[in-house]
Amino acid sequence: MHVLRLLASLACLWLAACFGRSSPKGEFRLDRAAIAPQDFDNALFQTVGVQLRPGNQVEVVNNGRVFDVAIEEIARARSSIHVVSFIWSEGKVSSRIVTALAGRTRDGVPCRVIVDALGSPNFANVQKQLEGIGCATHRFRPIPGQDDAAREHRKMFILDGRVGITGGFGIDDKWDGDGRTDQPPQWRDSNLLVRGPAVLEMQQAFAESWEEATRTLLPRDTFPASEDAGRSLAAFVSSSENSVATRSDRLTQLLIGAARKHLWISNAYFVPSVPILDLLMRKAREGVDVRVLAAGERTDTKAYLPQQRARMDQLVGAGVKAYEYGPTMMHSKFMVVDERITAVGSTNLDALSLNKLNEGTVVVDDENLAQREAAVFLEDLALSKEVGSSKARVTTR
Repeated sequence: MHVLRLLASLACLWLAACFGRSSPKGEFRLDRAAIAPQDFDNALFQTVGVQLRPGNQVEVVNNGRVFDVAIEEIARARSSIHVVSFIWSEGKVSSRIVTALAGRTRDGVPCRVIVDALGSPNFANVQKQLEGIGCATHRFRPIPGQDDAAREHRKMFILDGRVGITGGFGIDDKWDGDGRTDQPPQWRDSNLLVRGPAVLEMQQAFAESWEEATRTLLPRDTFPASEDAGRSLAAFVSSSENSVATRSDRLTQLLIGAARKHLWISNAYFVPSVPILDLLMRKAREGVDVRVLAAGERTDTKAYLPQQRARMDQLVGAGVKAYEYGPTMMHSKFMVVDERITAVGSTNLDALSLNKLNEGTVVVDDENLAQREAAVFLEDLALSKEVGSSKARVTTR
């Protein structure tokens, strides 16, 4: 019965993602002229209630490097270790993470873990391992739950409330590698390491899920006073289900609306809503260099491809350049706006992420980081196929 219920839930999720609208009871549209660069922080606060804070250090930790960095940061933790993941599977990566956590729990560092019940249906053995080393571990919204589609899709390591790692990764061996081969699968993904004030917003997002899962609050000392760690302006925008417009939807439209010169998007499951499509096409017609990279034939969800390609055709007709990643599954979720604003997180451009799932995105105002991510984007395009209408050539740029 449990298996049948799980399969039914997955079917509902797929249907919502492929055919659902982003706003079931009303349609949010951020229809405005391009936002002046100096006004982006004000627009961000008005749109999603979060402000860019100075004093952050942000580092790109893509693909399998995210696990090396997470293990290094776990070893440095002194007061708390918090982990949340949609997918956690047994394997080499899981064993490395559990071993690293055990090294700190032996010294008395509190460890708390949340794993989504639907995303990780075979988590029981790992849960026993985690509880055996002293990690308080909970499955988020066990099935059947109040809403099987409203899942915990964030992926975060938060250490001492001062260091945070987030992006598109899951704790699974397919995320280990360089994102350039499918034999064995090594998924391409984008992640960030953040030190500084923006980590408190990540901690708060974890706290909300922890409170729901356990009916308890985190200790006060898990929210330390902010300390400057670098020069980047950054914020973490959390999102959860909303009947009209989630923060993920609002943030996505704001980022697109802010573009004046360049808008480069890498997103695994590109099935955006009509308002987002309209905004992307408008930007392209205004002369903005809009490029979209999505998963290709090696996607883990081929049911998305017809809907994705239909949208790509529309965009190409308006002047957008569209691509599909070639070597392996491309699971990234990031944007670069005008070589200044970078957004990296867990949010897919589909109805599930934009309406139902708990998501999180780091937004950074830093030209150096944006240039770094733009270079990564061009590296990915060199391994991708340009698509849309009659185009099917491999890009060499």
